[in-house]
Amino acid sequence: MQRMRNRGVRQFVAAIVPLLALLLPSCETPIPQGIQQARREAAVRIQSEPAGDYYIGRRYFKPDFKFWGYVRRPGQPWSTAKLVMLNEKHKLAPDRERQDFGSDNNYEYKLYGDFSGETVYEPASNGFYPEFVLKGYELISTNPPPIFRSQFNGAANAAVSRFVIEKPE
Repeated sequence: MQRMRNRGVRQFVAAIVPLLALLLPSCETPIPQGIQQARREAAVRIQSEPAGDYYIGRRYFKPDFKFWGYVRRPGQPWSTAKLVMLNEKHKLAPDRERQDFGSDNNYEYKLYGDFSGETVYEPASNGFYPEFVLKGYELISTNPPPIFRSQFNGAANAAVSRFVIEKPE
């Protein structure tokens, strides 16, 4: 009796596995053509950034967290960017300078300064982030191309929790 049951289970598994293999790839969310085009255009724009002694920063404001945003080298993709804590001993962050905290969320800047080599503890995320010493900045755009998955999918944007820390793609 047990042998018959095992054979039935094996036959069921043998029948279902090929079906699952056919169905699972269709579960992937396809990237719409417009998003693919936007990503290609952004990659071309990033590749054309001139080399120099500066960084590109994207403000990433989350009310419960104290990090500033993502910083990368010119010419490097956003996937290489680091989420940083800003040291403002030489220059205040743009929103702090205007006393309008978080008003520049998702703005893109040319940042002057450097990484100190130190890491800073951020209690809300219970994480350690590299410290970037800000010495100056220039606004590049108030409406830059999207770098986060939630920005590519407008409906999902509302679903991103205020406690979720996204990574640029």
